[in-house]
Amino acid sequence: MPLANNAAFTIDFTRFLDAKGRLQRALPDWARDPKQLIGLYRGMMRLRLFDAKAVALQRTGRLGTYAQALGEEAVGIGIGAAMAADDVLLPAFRHQGAQLWRGMPMAELLAYWGGDERGSATNHNQDWPVCITVGSQAAHAAGVALAIRLKGEKRAVVCTMGDGATSKGDVYEAMNMAGLWQLPLVFVVVNNQWAISMPRQQQTACASLAQKAFAAGFGGEQVDGNDVIAVSHAVSMAVAGARSGHGPRLIEALTYRLADHTTSDDASRYRDDEAVSQHWQEEPLLRLRLYLTAANQWTKDDEEASQIELGGLVERAAETYLARAPDIPEAMFDHLYSRLPVDLAAQRAALSNGGARD
Repeated sequence: MPLANNAAFTIDFTRFLDAKGRLQRALPDWARDPKQLIGLYRGMMRLRLFDAKAVALQRTGRLGTYAQALGEEAVGIGIGAAMAADDVLLPAFRHQGAQLWRGMPMAELLAYWGGDERGSATNHNQDWPVCITVGSQAAHAAGVALAIRLKGEKRAVVCTMGDGATSKGDVYEAMNMAGLWQLPLVFVVVNNQWAISMPRQQQTACASLAQKAFAAGFGGEQVDGNDVIAVSHAVSMAVAGARSGHGPRLIEALTYRLADHTTSDDASRYRDDEAVSQHWQEEPLLRLRLYLTAANQWTKDDEEASQIELGGLVERAAETYLARAPDIPEAMFDHLYSRLPVDLAAQRAALSNGGARD
């Protein structure tokens, strides 16, 4: 049997706005509506305010370890805006922007990070809770996508992950199954250049993370992850293709993590502050604000009014979270099985009765 010809591929890159907010190519039709872009900008602003409040709560002992999306707001908001209501989102930690856009109440998201089982069990708009482990959500996403395909539903699954997760075996397995079975699944790899303290160039020899999709039998592309228009456009095209039976796709969103990995990390131990400062000039809110301001679609008064309005929403959400009664210890057994196994049910009952089992 003769050998097949060597495969060839190209990696497309999409950007609409550069770091100065200057238009680089014609906008997609939906992005020509100022209301759409202002909505995306306000979504990123709310996420940044939410992040700041969550960090403040953690620093004062009222929230668990938290992962900020600082500098990556365009990814979460762009993904959320591109999805249909009945699509399914399986996010990694730090991509809470997509969950907030899709309707998860801020108070319940805080409850999740606060360790409240009721918060982690929230299933708004059929989204799964944030995945704290690295890469396992990809296997879950493949299972959800297979179920959708077997049911003949016109829905798509979006699975987000960081650059470090692409070095995990379960991600490769999920991508292989997605390509083999042509699942309606879109992988969004948020390449923020750091897998905790490991720089991207030390975890893989690939020239891009997008090219890993070709080994699994489907296409990959790159987008400017600091350009919310580019992210939303690429994801909307990919999920539309997935719903139409065109199979999976991988989108590598190139961005930068401006914050520590989590509130338990000190990134100054392994990266240079000067390099981080340079990336502040490329951050997504500044970029879109410059564009909107130059187009006379956003003013200083708009900025101040939105800061006050959205900041108030965040504060009220935090008050709601803080007013919640503490979760009961038995909740650790909930939301694990549709029917709790006998041995675990007995342990739960013993805990409820104030006892303990060996």
